[in-house]
Amino acid sequence: MRNETPKAPAHDSAPGDGLVRAGVILFAVGAVATLVTVAPLFLGTDPFPTVAYLVSMLMGVGFLVAGAGVLRSIAAGRRRARAVQARQAA
Repeated sequence: MRNETPKAPAHDSAPGDGLVRAGVILFAVGAVATLVTVAPLFLGTDPFPTVAYLVSMLMGVGFLVAGAGVLRSIAAGRRRARAVQARQAA
C-alpha cells in the first residue's frame, strides 16, 4: 500500500500568493526609490522633487500588502484544516 500524497501542479497558487508577489514588487520599487532619494545627501547635490519621496512610500505599502497576503494564506490554511477535522470527525 502506498501512502503518498499527490503533489500539487506547479501552476497552482495558494490564496494570498498574488498579494505577496505584488507586495514584494512594491517593496522593491520603494527600496530603490529610497536609495535614490537618499543619494543626494551623500553626493552633495540638490534633493529630488517631492514625487520621489512619495514613491519611496511604496516600500511600506509593499510590506503591508505582502503581510495581508501572508494573513490570507494563513486563514485559508486554517479553513482547510477545519474542513479536514470536520470530515474526520463525521
